[in-house]
Amino acid sequence: MSKSLTILTLILISFFGLAYHNAESQTDVEIHAYQTPTVLHFGAVGDNKTDCTAAIQKAVNSGVGQIVFPSGTFRITKTIEINLDKVGYTSISGGGTARVVMAGPGPAFRFVGTHAGTAGPHTFKENVWARQSTPMVDGIAIIGDHPEADGIEATGTMQLTLTRLVVRNARHGVHLVKRNRNVTISECHLYDNSGIGVFLDSLNLHQIDIANCHISYNDGGGIVARNSEIRNLQIGTCDIEGDMGDESSEPTANIFLDATDTSLGEVAIVGCTIQHTHNAPNSANIRINLKSTARSITAEDRHGNVTIADNVLSDVQVNIDLQNARGVTITGNTIWKGYARNLIIDNCKNVVVGNNVFDRNPRYHYGDGPSAKLGLLFKNSTDCTINGNHISGVGDLPAAMIFENCRRMNITNCSILDVGTVGLQFKNVSDSRISDCIIRDDREGQQAAPIKIEGGTGNMVVDNLLTGEPEIEAGTTTEK
Repeated sequence: MSKSLTILTLILISFFGLAYHNAESQTDVEIHAYQTPTVLHFGAVGDNKTDCTAAIQKAVNSGVGQIVFPSGTFRITKTIEINLDKVGYTSISGGGTARVVMAGPGPAFRFVGTHAGTAGPHTFKENVWARQSTPMVDGIAIIGDHPEADGIEATGTMQLTLTRLVVRNARHGVHLVKRNRNVTISECHLYDNSGIGVFLDSLNLHQIDIANCHISYNDGGGIVARNSEIRNLQIGTCDIEGDMGDESSEPTANIFLDATDTSLGEVAIVGCTIQHTHNAPNSANIRINLKSTARSITAEDRHGNVTIADNVLSDVQVNIDLQNARGVTITGNTIWKGYARNLIIDNCKNVVVGNNVFDRNPRYHYGDGPSAKLGLLFKNSTDCTINGNHISGVGDLPAAMIFENCRRMNITNCSILDVGTVGLQFKNVSDSRISDCIIRDDREGQQAAPIKIEGGTGNMVVDNLLTGEPEIEAGTTTEK
């Protein structure tokens, strides 16, 4: 090869190498320019030692919008305030590998919006759509390291969306206060907290979906509403258990909706497993009290419109405790191991209880399980339909189904089997019907009456298949 050709070859190689290097450098620059900064860029250190409060707050205040936490444990000592109207659209994401340790009182993250309207589009101010809507938290764990540490708090938000969030060892998991609209909580784990899993606290909220979550071992209750005006609350396909502390705890429930001071209605609880623990005082899986002292609530205008359907409920003092409600459907549930009762309906109107199984399954009654009483109690209620329920076995109760001080109750097509006591009892019940039921205990030596009626008037008892003779006080029934 000639000397001139060799020199030319070297020049070409150098030229193309330099061009490649420049292209590669340009690519690196472009990639870097388009990368979303993480909290590390603002000075946070994920070593669980450094106080990252100021760095994370700086990231939020920068307006970058997407607050990204890489893998690591980030310690904070004060609440990270997210003023949506100031900083604009904001999300927090951790990819499932980031932990935030809250070592101070209050929520780790507080979202503050200014939405004061309803869920109707015409009630929105432009700044809500322009800067605030749909704040999100996804794929991050919040660990409490202070007795008053909480997970997420929100007020004034529109379309708050919490997904794949873990909160544990804190006080409250998700704390919604004052006013919010259109909240979604999904695929979250709210576990082992000293307070409440999802706390609807002194809140005006319409449209909230809680779905596909584990809400367990929160001592103050699983999903709790107090002092709130709530409409359109959907709880679906969740596992909710053990949310009531121990023997020393205040009475609460896995789901506790209390409208004592305000109003609450339009609720669906569907497709959940809800259970544990009967050791807590007055524990319940679902406790709903819809009587409001804040206004005049009569039997005709009380709150309600509630559906409890297709759930699996067990191992508490009372599985379903419904008080002062109107327009409630309880259907398709499998219920057992209610140590005081499986079901209590008190001072309610227009309630349908249909196609539920109330069983004493020997497989699940090991230990102290035999002491569970399991029965159904309806009292001070009117205009209810009880149809197609299957009841097998009860404990130390006067009857498997007891109706006290009720009127216009329609009990049909129920099976009450092998209860060892009275099957169905009326006490001061009027204008009610028992028909087309099977009430039998064919076990040897069982002598209890299938039906017992004391007091009341105008009742009808027809076309039932019984063992033993009913005990019906004179004047309480009619042949018509």
